[in-house]
Amino acid sequence: MFYIPFNSRKDYHRYPFGAVVSGTEVVFRVVLPRELCCRGVRLIIRRDGEDQKSIPFFWERMEGMGEEWWKLICLAPSPGLYWYRFEYDTDWGSVKINNVGNGVGKISGDGGEWQLTVYSPDFKTPDFIKGGIMYQIFPDRFYYSGEKKNDVPDDRLIRSDWGESPMWQPDRDGKITKYDFFCGDLKGIEKKLDYLASLGVSCIYLNPIFEAHSNHRYDTADYMKLDPLLGSESDLKSLCESADKRGIKIILDGVFNHTGADSLYFNKFGRYGDGGAYNSKESPYYGWFKFTSWPDKYASWWGVDILPETNDGDISFRNFITGENGVIEKWMKCGISGWRLDVADELSDEFISDIRRTVKAQNKDAFLLGEVWEDASNKISYGHRKKYLLGNELDSVMNYPFAEAILSFVKSGNAEVFTDKILNVLENYPKPAVDALMNHIGTHDTVRAINYLAGTGPLERSKWRGKSSMLSIKKRKHGIALMKLASVIQFTLPGIPCVYYGDEAGLEGGQDPFNRACFPWGHENAELLEHYKVLGSIRRCNPCFADGAFIPVSSAMGCVAYIRKTDMNEALIIANRNEHAIDYYMPYGWSDAALLLGEKIIGDAVRIAGTSAAILVK
Repeated sequence: MFYIPFNSRKDYHRYPFGAVVSGTEVVFRVVLPRELCCRGVRLIIRRDGEDQKSIPFFWERMEGMGEEWWKLICLAPSPGLYWYRFEYDTDWGSVKINNVGNGVGKISGDGGEWQLTVYSPDFKTPDFIKGGIMYQIFPDRFYYSGEKKNDVPDDRLIRSDWGESPMWQPDRDGKITKYDFFCGDLKGIEKKLDYLASLGVSCIYLNPIFEAHSNHRYDTADYMKLDPLLGSESDLKSLCESADKRGIKIILDGVFNHTGADSLYFNKFGRYGDGGAYNSKESPYYGWFKFTSWPDKYASWWGVDILPETNDGDISFRNFITGENGVIEKWMKCGISGWRLDVADELSDEFISDIRRTVKAQNKDAFLLGEVWEDASNKISYGHRKKYLLGNELDSVMNYPFAEAILSFVKSGNAEVFTDKILNVLENYPKPAVDALMNHIGTHDTVRAINYLAGTGPLERSKWRGKSSMLSIKKRKHGIALMKLASVIQFTLPGIPCVYYGDEAGLEGGQDPFNRACFPWGHENAELLEHYKVLGSIRRCNPCFADGAFIPVSSAMGCVAYIRKTDMNEALIIANRNEHAIDYYMPYGWSDAALLLGEKIIGDAVRIAGTSAAILVK
């Protein structure tokens, strides 16, 4: 018989659930069969990288004739990552209780430790981000204002056929040396602010906007200038002011791990005169880069030689980014409300802490988001455990674990796995970070969600060019239904949904660059667009989605249900991945709830069509 002596996701075994503030009273309870004749229970706990400690439980009581309850109350230690398990003693020796997965403990079983995240009492995240909706814009492809730009380099390929397929022409070595530009700009975004407001958008995340010589602009050429195709500094200020009047904040992409080889600082190709680290060891930028054999051997991001890595330990570089009149200060004075840090895994903890101090000094309510693809609470990068979410670095992260959970459930219908993946994150992340998680289902780095959900196989670049990237009529119809289901989950889980521009319009696309196509103005899918507007309205009107608790209700047979709850109101979300309709019998006390989304209520049940969802509130 498999006996469960401890489950970290059950309140009577561990309270409170999840990460805790330093100094919080934490209760542990281990339940053992009486027949084991236990003589004592111990908590075995260790701070990450340190030796373990043993703390004894006290005997609490017998429950019926079959169980003994053992209890421990202790104060959460100083901020850090802690690992724990249990041992108990019998007349026959000591026995371990290990974590066999999903929070469940097993006696004498193979398994590991539980994680306890302890964070700083001072850890606060911006209120403006909570309960809102983020919208990610790839600037070159959102909207072109039609305004003429000055000082545009003459080696750029300018497109005038908005909406046609992005170009992808690698050279004989497989490298991209030519980029096409559709001329989307900051004034274009400003002209579409009313559209974004109609979706309920409260925050716009812009992919890089500094001068660079690719259309994605992750190869920064000059941190102190906006790319001329996007507009001027006054255009950014105007965008921030106009957005703020509509309750919308702007955050920028901070690409500080690397620059472009074709940049003012490295200048490999001589675009910026005779200077630059590549051309002289006497350059003021020489120490900014990691040369192993100057000039041609240097560290670069993932070995891509056009993206030389910066040395964030160099005082000159660090001051340039975080110091007085530095990059962060300059652009925050234009009215932006935060930053997303590109490849945060590559940045040192010390550099991220410096960035945080500078950002918060300019605006204590500014938002600092990091790009992390895995569990950010226990991420190891280059052999070092990161400290992103303990209170002194990031506010929160891009939530790839939730994205994978949502897309996998909507694709396969495995409800049990979905709930486990959600709880894994909620158990490990501090509540302030959870409330500010960027919950996307697609970004500039991934295949478009509609293609992933409705497609049948890998979406390779070679197979997804031009019209060949379009879904068939049948698959597109199915994809729209799956997008509606996925977006309901995305909009109702803890954190904030982030809509990748065009997803709400049914924009399709395979791998980069086809996931970065032009927004289809005038050709939006009306059904999907209206659905997103409804979801935006539901979020705005229900405070439980800002910081409410997540309470699992059921996960079985292709259907998941959960509650979001605060003292002010609560919502019940039911997602049906089956192709057929179901009648879902609501939990006790929900029969009088209002149905905001879904088919209809029949007595104590709610009818949910196949591949769709329901939202009820009370």
